[in-house]
Amino acid sequence: MSDCSETRTSQPSPAITRAWVRLMRTQRLLLGAIEQDLKASGLPPLGWYDVLLELSRAGDSRLRPYEIEQRILLAQHNLSRLLDRMDKAGLVKREVFAEDGRGRWVIITHTGRAMQTRMWNIYAAALQRHLGDKLDDAKADQLTELLALLSLKS
Repeated sequence: MSDCSETRTSQPSPAITRAWVRLMRTQRLLLGAIEQDLKASGLPPLGWYDVLLELSRAGDSRLRPYEIEQRILLAQHNLSRLLDRMDKAGLVKREVFAEDGRGRWVIITHTGRAMQTRMWNIYAAALQRHLGDKLDDAKADQLTELLALLSLKS
């Protein structure tokens, strides 16, 4: 009997359920809109931008694959395939990790930096259109604070 009452009290309220549904739908819609803007401009998917951004942020423009996976914003279950496609497109290159000879660095190329810039131009405009035109800075800060409450890592 106590198991049943514990289950009832651990259920989310209708407000929490509505917030969850709205959050998931909004994320899907915004990502879809941004992906569509990139595609309409003949550019690769947003995941490519995330990888290029993290590589360009790295001190020497290189990261190990597991470091990329820890840093990118989007879930990337097939990072090695993504890196293969980016390597084939000349946006990144792989180099043997000298310390152990087995691992590899992923390094952004000049072509990759140029692609990152091209993608950012479209991505920035999409962020402004889909978020900035709907939220002023005060509301954006408020939203950021609310979302930070949900974050496991601050």
